[in-house]
Amino acid sequence: MKKKISWWVIVTGAIVGLSAVLLTHFGNPANMGFCIACFLRDIAGSLGLHSAGKVQYIRPEIIGLVLGAFVMSVCTKEFRAKSGSAPALRFVLGAFVMIGALAFLGCPLRMVLRLAGGDANALVGLVGFGAGIFAGTLFLKRGFSLKRSYDSVPLEGVVLPVSMTVILLLFLTVPVIFKLSEAGPGSKHAPVWLALALSMVIGALAQRSRLCMAGGIRDAVMFGDFKLLSGFVAIFLVALIGNLVTKQFHWGFQLQPIAHSSHVWNFLGMTLVGWGSVLLGGCPLRQLILAGSGNGDSTVTVFGMLAGAAAAHNFGLAGTADSTNAAGEFVRGGLPNTGKIAVVSGIVVCLAVSVLNLPKFVKKQEAK
Repeated sequence: MKKKISWWVIVTGAIVGLSAVLLTHFGNPANMGFCIACFLRDIAGSLGLHSAGKVQYIRPEIIGLVLGAFVMSVCTKEFRAKSGSAPALRFVLGAFVMIGALAFLGCPLRMVLRLAGGDANALVGLVGFGAGIFAGTLFLKRGFSLKRSYDSVPLEGVVLPVSMTVILLLFLTVPVIFKLSEAGPGSKHAPVWLALALSMVIGALAQRSRLCMAGGIRDAVMFGDFKLLSGFVAIFLVALIGNLVTKQFHWGFQLQPIAHSSHVWNFLGMTLVGWGSVLLGGCPLRQLILAGSGNGDSTVTVFGMLAGAAAAHNFGLAGTADSTNAAGEFVRGGLPNTGKIAVVSGIVVCLAVSVLNLPKFVKKQEAK
């Protein structure tokens, strides 16, 4: 049985890597065939939650992931409406995970795709991501928990699938009601039906395989189990081969596509993402898949990530990419001071949530 599950993960990873290369070839930004954080940010902008004109688009990839997971969970009778596990904390943690990802300029999935495209900054992000997961596992080993969720009414479980379906239908029929970028990353996208079809397949496979980057490293650290991690190795290898074949591989730190070479904040941004993901029980990709499978707590987390994306661009918290000035000189990107404060604050919040949800503190609170 374990061998079968491992193959599910590897096949899913290979298809994600291939799809990322195809989506980039057909219009998505470079090294961004898939990015949960970036695409949720674009959706938030298109819905008017922030006014950053260069990152506004209804990304079919996000919609497809949720709907694919929903269909697969229903077909396999794994759809289960449940909720009630610290929803307010999950909303806050989801927002900070998004802020950390936008400080790095990518989620864990894009981190792997950036590395496969030759972006050496992703190595720094990977080390930070691993450090955050390691910190989270220390508390898991000591009994950290946001408490269990409980069975709920079916309507609770379809909130995100229905919401995404409505957004898709409106986007296809009356796109004028949305804000859509005319320049920048938001203006670069693959054809809607290609993006939707590929992402629905991936959503279905990810639901079946339980693909999760944070979960993969967590399981490797805690149990020596590399099954989930093997999926991201497959993503990297397939995307690397695709980039080499299409001559899209460019190794280096500076001037990588939609990336910055401020190493401290690449590290700390992904530390926040890794730690927050462990506390939440899954990376941003996994949260979308769980929400599509009926998990109301993950739906709240996704709403938190949308709020985090809005805050990042409304209050100037997001990272800026490396660039060149009018004279052709290199200008290093990075984080504004407000973004640095937000990332450090997020790490402090993760520490507080980790400590205060250990059994000994929970028992003291219950005794009162």
